[in-house]
Amino acid sequence: MMNKVFATPQEAIRDIDNNTTLMVGGFGLCGIPENSIAAIVQKGITGLTCISNNAGVDDFGLGLLLKTRQIKKMISSYVGENAEFERQLLQGELEVDLVPQGTLATRIQMAAMGIPAFYTPAGYGTEIAEGKEVREFDGKKYLMEYALHADFALVKAWKGDTMGNLVFRKTTRNFSVPMAKAANITIAEVEELVQPGELDPNHIHVAGVYVRRIYQGKAYEKRIERRTVRL
Repeated sequence: MMNKVFATPQEAIRDIDNNTTLMVGGFGLCGIPENSIAAIVQKGITGLTCISNNAGVDDFGLGLLLKTRQIKKMISSYVGENAEFERQLLQGELEVDLVPQGTLATRIQMAAMGIPAFYTPAGYGTEIAEGKEVREFDGKKYLMEYALHADFALVKAWKGDTMGNLVFRKTTRNFSVPMAKAANITIAEVEELVQPGELDPNHIHVAGVYVRRIYQGKAYEKRIERRTVRL
């Protein structure tokens, strides 16, 4: 039986190299793989293509990789909280593919399901449609979008077992669950690592067959992207 458990994030990401395509889970700053991102910053690899719902903030999440110029291209749907992202985009230092959020999620899900392409009305009649195949169904125009694959997926789960089965909490499931199934190698960090049989099978969101490596993370900041309070 293959041992999937690694002691450190540095060991888990050991073969991620320059010019790799990464899917990075989480929703905003919620449920991002903080330890794996830090390990990639430390390793200093460059030319990365990152697929993520957003680009983090200036000093946290993928913003750390933008700050060190390790990301060559971003494929994402929301980037409004990162001033360094904006600067690099306007200066032509960063390739950017902005994708409607629903389309981005579906492109990842299609890759997870082994479906190469699909049609969606989202983006028709806008700049997003440029160069894409258009077909009409029942009098409505649709764009063809391709499934989105990656070399590695980095996800963070609430709990996981040593077989790689994962349990996520609430919003963190939005992108992390399909990403874990849409990459060649999925690396999961978890807040709590348990033994097989300790997770309720009815609560498992990603089966261990999709996860190649797993480790227990530590020192999570769990930042709030924009704190809103009411007196």
